[in-house]
Amino acid sequence: MAGETLRSALVVLVVLVLSLEVCLAGITVKVTPSVDVIKGETARLPCSYTTTDSSAPTVVKWFIENQGSRKRVAFRSSTDSGVDKDTPLAGRVIIESDMTLVISQTNVEDQRSFYCQASGPVGVKEEETKLKVFFAPEKPVVSGHDQTILIQGGDSSSQVGTCTSNNGHPQPRIIWYKDAVPLPEVTDTKEKTYMVPRVVRESSGLYTVSSSLYVQLTKADAKSVFHCTVEYTMPNGMVKKESSDKFSLTLHYAAEKAMFTLLNSGSIKEGDDVQLKCETDGNPQPKFEMTSEGKPLENINGLLVLKSVNRSNSGTYNCEALDFDALDPSALTKSVTINVHYLDPVSIAPAGPLTVKKGTAVEVQCQTKSPDQYTLVWTKDNKELSKTGVLSLETVTLASAGEYVCTASVPSVPGLQKTANITIRVEGAPEIEAPKKAEVQKEGDPVNFECSALGYPAPQFTWKPSGKESVRVEGHKTISKISLAATGSVLKDGVICEVSNSHGSDSKKFQVEIKTENAADDGRVETQQGGSSGVVIAVVVCVLLLLLLVASLYCLSKKGKLPCSKKRKMEVSGDGNNANIVMTETGEKEKQNEGSGLLNKQQV
Repeated sequence: MAGETLRSALVVLVVLVLSLEVCLAGITVKVTPSVDVIKGETARLPCSYTTTDSSAPTVVKWFIENQGSRKRVAFRSSTDSGVDKDTPLAGRVIIESDMTLVISQTNVEDQRSFYCQASGPVGVKEEETKLKVFFAPEKPVVSGHDQTILIQGGDSSSQVGTCTSNNGHPQPRIIWYKDAVPLPEVTDTKEKTYMVPRVVRESSGLYTVSSSLYVQLTKADAKSVFHCTVEYTMPNGMVKKESSDKFSLTLHYAAEKAMFTLLNSGSIKEGDDVQLKCETDGNPQPKFEMTSEGKPLENINGLLVLKSVNRSNSGTYNCEALDFDALDPSALTKSVTINVHYLDPVSIAPAGPLTVKKGTAVEVQCQTKSPDQYTLVWTKDNKELSKTGVLSLETVTLASAGEYVCTASVPSVPGLQKTANITIRVEGAPEIEAPKKAEVQKEGDPVNFECSALGYPAPQFTWKPSGKESVRVEGHKTISKISLAATGSVLKDGVICEVSNSHGSDSKKFQVEIKTENAADDGRVETQQGGSSGVVIAVVVCVLLLLLLVASLYCLSKKGKLPCSKKRKMEVSGDGNNANIVMTETGEKEKQNEGSGLLNKQQV
C-alpha cells in the first residue's frame, strides 16, 4: 500500500514538472516601437527574439497592413530567407541576418505599422513597429497681397493675402503674423480677423497647405507689415519654421484733415530758400491748390518752393486739398504765415577812398535799416575798433592807412548781416620798419635783404651798394628786396636802404654777420673737455696716493716696526717713473747672527 502511494506521488511530480516546462516554454520578440525617416532615405527597423528552445528552428517574418489585410513582405530562418514580390515594398526591402528590415528610397506610403513575428515549436510571438516618414515643405509664398484695397468704413473684412506652402509631410501648419506678432488662428468669418485654411493631398502623398487672411483694415494698417510661416515636424520630435517674405498693403482711404507745414527751421532771412509742404491723412494724396493774396502758386505734389526770398515774400500762404471723397471739405484748407527778416545795404559817409595827411583827424560813419534790432561794428584787420557805427581817428599815422570794414548784423537772425568798407590813405614821409640782421656761412655767399616802408605816395628805394632788386606791395606797405654777395666791405659796413617820396625820406642800415658754431655744439665741446680733465686729475691723485703708501712702508721697515717672521719681498711699480722698489726683510734669527758676528770682531 505504501509503495503504491509512493508511485502515485512520483507520477504526479513528473506531470507537474512536464506542465511547468510547457508553461515556461515560448518565444519573446523585441522591436523599436517607432522609427523616423526622411522621405527618400533608408529606414532600418530592428527586430530580435529569444526562445526557450534554442535547438528548435525559428522563423522571423515581417508583415504590413495592406488594404485591410495583413501581408508578408520578408522572412528569414536559419536555413532560408526571402522577400515577397507582390507588396508595395517589392524591390526596395531586404531582411538582414540580425532580422532587421531595411527599406530604401522611402516614400510617404511607407508610413504604416510593421509587425515582426517569430514562430517555432515552442510558440509564436510578434511586436509592432510604426514607421513615420517626414519631408520639409517648401518656403511659403504669399499671393494676392499686391492689390489696392479701398477702405470705406463699416464692419467688413478685406482679404490681405493667401499663404501657400507645398509638399510637406506630415501635414504642416500655417501661422500669420502682423508686425511680428502671431495672429490667433480664428476660422469664424464673423470675427474682424479670421483665416480660411485649405489642405490638398498631392498624388505623391505630400501635403500642400494654404491659408487666406481676412482683416477689418483701418488707416493705421497702411504702416503694418505682414508675413506668414509654415511650421512642420521633423525626425526625433524636432519642430521647425520657415517664413515668407514680408509685405505691406496698399490702402486707399479718404482724407479727414490737412496739414500745411513750413519746413525751414529757424528764422527766415532775405536770400533763403523757403519750403512749404501741404499733405493730408488720406491715401493717395489728392491734388493741392496754393495761393498767396489771391494769386495761385505752382506746387509739385503739395510742395511749394520759394527761391531766394525777399521782404516782399512775407505774408500768409493758403493750401486746399482737393479730395472730393472727404466728409468735411472745410477741414482740408490750411494756412501758414511767414516773416522774411531783412537788412538794408550799409552806406558809409563820407564815401571812400579817403586820402588824409599824417597827424590829422578822421571821422567816418556807417548806416543801415532793418525792422529788427541790429548792431554796427567797425574793424580793421579783424580787430574791433568801434560799436557805435562811427569811426573816429584823432591823429592818424602812416600805420593808420588801410581798409576799414563796417559790419551790420541782426543778432536775433543768425547769418543776417551786411558789410561795407572804405580805404584810407595817409600822406606823409615814408618810414622804414626796423631792419633784420642777415647771416651767411662765409664771406662771398649770396645774401638777401628786405626793406619794408610805409608812406603815401608810394616811396622810391635806393640801395647802397645796389643789387638785383624786386618790389612788391602788400596792403599799404611797399617792400623792396635785393640780392648781392656778402663781400668784405658788406660784412664790415652793412647795406643802406633809402626811401623817399614827395613828403620826405628815411634810411636804415642792414648788418650782415658770419654764422658761428651752434651753441649746443659749444656746450658739447665744453662737456667733453671737462670730462677729459676729470680723468687726468683722477690719474694724478691715484699716483700720489700710491707713492705715499710706498714711502710709508719704507719708513716703517727702517724703524723695525714691520713683523719679521720670515724673509719676503714686496715690489711696487710706479707709473710715473716706471721704477721698481724692492724691499727685503730678514727674520729674527738672521739679526741675532749678525749681532754675534759684530761682537766677535770687536773682541778681536
